[in-house]
Amino acid sequence: MFATLPTWTVERVDLLKAHFAAGLSCRQIAAEIGVSRNAVIGKLSRLGLTREKSGDEFRPRKPRERRGRPVPRLQYEMLRQVYDETAFTDTPVISEQRCSLFELSKERCRWPVNSENEAFAFCGNPPLAGLPYCTGHTRLAYRSLARRAG
Repeated sequence: MFATLPTWTVERVDLLKAHFAAGLSCRQIAAEIGVSRNAVIGKLSRLGLTREKSGDEFRPRKPRERRGRPVPRLQYEMLRQVYDETAFTDTPVISEQRCSLFELSKERCRWPVNSENEAFAFCGNPPLAGLPYCTGHTRLAYRSLARRAG
């Protein structure tokens, strides 16, 4: 059988304390002692050794840039406009510009259309700005619970 030697011998703990007192980083201490950085961090924690940080050592955070409204809010407003402008009806949406998967792009409605007489295709009508579907299919895709019940 192989005997495993303890990682933290008395000598290593003394070296750890000395290097810590000297101000070495955990990575530097680990390289000097011959253990991993995480082992050093764990042992320092178990020994209760911490460094007090002054206010000058903290790095200030960069302010986040705001680029307009958040996407969910913007989509909500677009959908609200669709519902306010058009009355909800169960009339079928006419897909006048059907396209195949290879012809599909951001400029075409991505609603899948399948009928018994024709091959599978996508709607292809012009979509609403920022949404994948045309006006008619947007109403179908994003029905509110109140509209579904009625």
